[in-house]
Amino acid sequence: MAEQRRPGASPPGFEPPEYPTDTHPPSPKEGASTGNVLAAPPRPRVPTGASPAQGTPARPPAQQGAPERRPVGPSPFLERRPASPEQRRMAQLPTEQLPPVPGDKRGPAVPSIDMASVPMERRTAPPVASSMEVTPLPGELQRRMAPSVPSIDMAAVPMDNRRAAPPVPSMELPPIPVDRRSAAPGGAAPERRTSAGTAQRRAAMAAPADEGGTNGGGAWRFWPAQPRSLADTGLNATMVEELILKAIFYAGEMRGMDIANRLKLPTSVIEDSLEGLRRQKYIDIRGGGGSGVGKSTMIYQLTTFATDVLRQILDRNRYNGPAPIPIQEWVEAVRKQSIRGNRITRQRMEDKFGDLIIRDYIFDGIGPAMNSGRAIFFYGPPGNGKTAICQGMVNCFEGEIFIPHAILIDDFVVRIFDNILHKPIEEESGSPSYDRRWVRCRRPLVVVGGELTLEMLDLVYSPEVKYYEAPFQMKATNGMLLVDDFGRQKVSPKDLLNRWIVPLESDVDMLTLHTGKKVQVPFDVFSAFSTNLDPSDLVDDAFLRRVRYKLEVQPPDEELFHQIFDVMCQKRGVPYDSEMVQYLIDKHYKPAGRRFAACQPRDLLDQMIDMARYLGVEPQLDQDLVDSAVRSYFVRFDKGR
Repeated sequence: MAEQRRPGASPPGFEPPEYPTDTHPPSPKEGASTGNVLAAPPRPRVPTGASPAQGTPARPPAQQGAPERRPVGPSPFLERRPASPEQRRMAQLPTEQLPPVPGDKRGPAVPSIDMASVPMERRTAPPVASSMEVTPLPGELQRRMAPSVPSIDMAAVPMDNRRAAPPVPSMELPPIPVDRRSAAPGGAAPERRTSAGTAQRRAAMAAPADEGGTNGGGAWRFWPAQPRSLADTGLNATMVEELILKAIFYAGEMRGMDIANRLKLPTSVIEDSLEGLRRQKYIDIRGGGGSGVGKSTMIYQLTTFATDVLRQILDRNRYNGPAPIPIQEWVEAVRKQSIRGNRITRQRMEDKFGDLIIRDYIFDGIGPAMNSGRAIFFYGPPGNGKTAICQGMVNCFEGEIFIPHAILIDDFVVRIFDNILHKPIEEESGSPSYDRRWVRCRRPLVVVGGELTLEMLDLVYSPEVKYYEAPFQMKATNGMLLVDDFGRQKVSPKDLLNRWIVPLESDVDMLTLHTGKKVQVPFDVFSAFSTNLDPSDLVDDAFLRRVRYKLEVQPPDEELFHQIFDVMCQKRGVPYDSEMVQYLIDKHYKPAGRRFAACQPRDLLDQMIDMARYLGVEPQLDQDLVDSAVRSYFVRFDKGR
């Protein structure tokens, strides 16, 4: 039959330019070699009476890949006979659901269908392409070679087929209990993934055990983790940007590392804020300062665009210092560093009091009080070591604490750290890092005396700087507060006791902002009251009920007076002479009826040393120096003259 050109069809040997649909050559078949390439599909037989120009589908576009291989020479018309129902059904089977076919017998890909709709006995049937004949494989071999189907219903598969099928992917299996999970390679347990915020909070709760991370009660110590992002600080971007602008304003110009040190935040945390201020044209870079590469060495200064916004910031708050801590984090830290529930023994107390001579009844009185952390009331004649006892008591509490530079209450800054009251600890080499907005200190001892007023027990707001100063009891948190010379304050003892009744009972103190809002803060303080006045004239039953421990500090006797004199001579470098101490007692105490006091050996010995230096002689205990010290020391209190 003579060759005729069917409309829309092209001979396989050339490409007409008016049909741009076949611009990409098909890729070679998988598994075919160079010498055995299937150049074109076999020509199907044309049934009798069928027209070659009717029912022929459009040629699919070729795939991009290797150059197209076409047969040489003329080609007859491509004719297709109508497909049978069985062939149409098999043409719809998905390629990925069928067993593998040798590369030299593979046909074109066919569209996929839902395998769940195919009867079970037909699922493993080999695919039959519409343009070629493939010899079917045995049924048992098909079942073994068939890949696993994640969506298949395993309950409908016979048991023998389930055993021969490959394992189902792990995402389709039910979860394995934790106690049955196998360890990871190398013997390590499988790692449990947690979010960065959760891990950060867990790290902020406790310190490693090898770092001495337990307090006297055996609980984990608070250890603030170093923030890695702005979200870890608990502050918003506006607060950090305002602190940066105020720091640059007060300094004139600052390097990036100096700003980070001023705010006590890592450089990586404030870099985004610095870049944001630059985009807003509030700050600009003047140049690099010193060695190093990066934003930390760049020098920043304010621009004229920051004048108005800086005026608004300073009108609201002029605090210039480390970034504050949110009050919620501070409350959690106070709870974990509590002064309550310690385990202090007699042996530890004797070691911590040093050379201070304490009677047994005093140890037995203050020991249980320190273990409870509740208030204690000292009374007795003056000069017998009530204040010195309190200073030794605070040394008995183990463990260091972290005190924030400042906290944030409703966008108001409250400064807590006081370099006079709080004693920082020198950092050891190799100690773990922590949030520098906290200061690692010893437990504080805050002593207030006759200068105490009711206003000093509340938040102190300064209209000039527009931020708060924490009261004394707040600065003594997790430490000890001693109200010395109780009854001699400017405020009446009754009003002062009424102020302390609620905190001593509930461990919660109520403070007032200048706006009138009440703020609840923890009262985790070991309170001590000391007086040399008659307690019956100062306190009532309600106060005595809340102060559980009461202790009278009695004056020393003659034997203890000798011991105290001996200890003070060793500390002052003066030779001790027991005969001269006895001369002092027989000549100046017994005839005048003077009572001994624990502070007198120290005071009299200092008087003798001053007189000896004045006379140009070596300090020692002799009769002339003893008489001179007594005349200048007791003259004001000797009512017999």
